[in-house]
Amino acid sequence: MSRTIALFVQHPRCSVQSTNGVINALGTGYNYKVFTKHEVEHFFFDSVDLCVFPGGIGDSDTFDIMFKSNEHYIQRYVQNGGRFLGICMGAYWASRDYFNILRDVEAEQYIRRPGTCTKRYYSKAVECDWNGRRDRFFFYDGPAFIGDESKFETIARYANGDPAAIIQGNIGLIGPHLEAEEYWYDKPYLHKHWHQGKHQTLLKEFVNRLMEK
Repeated sequence: MSRTIALFVQHPRCSVQSTNGVINALGTGYNYKVFTKHEVEHFFFDSVDLCVFPGGIGDSDTFDIMFKSNEHYIQRYVQNGGRFLGICMGAYWASRDYFNILRDVEAEQYIRRPGTCTKRYYSKAVECDWNGRRDRFFFYDGPAFIGDESKFETIARYANGDPAAIIQGNIGLIGPHLEAEEYWYDKPYLHKHWHQGKHQTLLKEFVNRLMEK
């Protein structure tokens, strides 16, 4: 029986492009349902195996608009063992000032971290080591995950050593955009870093690993 993945979208603040990228990366082996803030109710998550919060505008004002009155539904879903995948904005939202579902780790702006390889918040390909493979990944002001590294599994690191992708129990968080498709790389300084779909494969492997939790 196919598992069900729910993906949050609230365009333009929560990117349709990121949601589509996730679906295209994971392929046809799942049932997908896209939801907005209006569908966030207790019963909505009863049949959901993974809830995905992809990239978008992740500031506190946006979060309050979306979830100030119903964030407890997401918290309860995770507390009851529901799997959560946050990418960029969605990863920020897992931390203390938002859904507050992490233990002893916070999502912090990578561009403000010591030894960061970039101070630019806008699109760039940043260097990461992903399970021993060094490559450049599409990045748009994503987080690093700072805290007690004995409390989570590190899947990838930025060039400065900060965790770039982690799994903590039933929660998976990724700073850069593995779901980025070829048209995301259309700027001349990015095009040479197009990965021929290899990063989508890494995302699928990451989700498969999370689904085992």
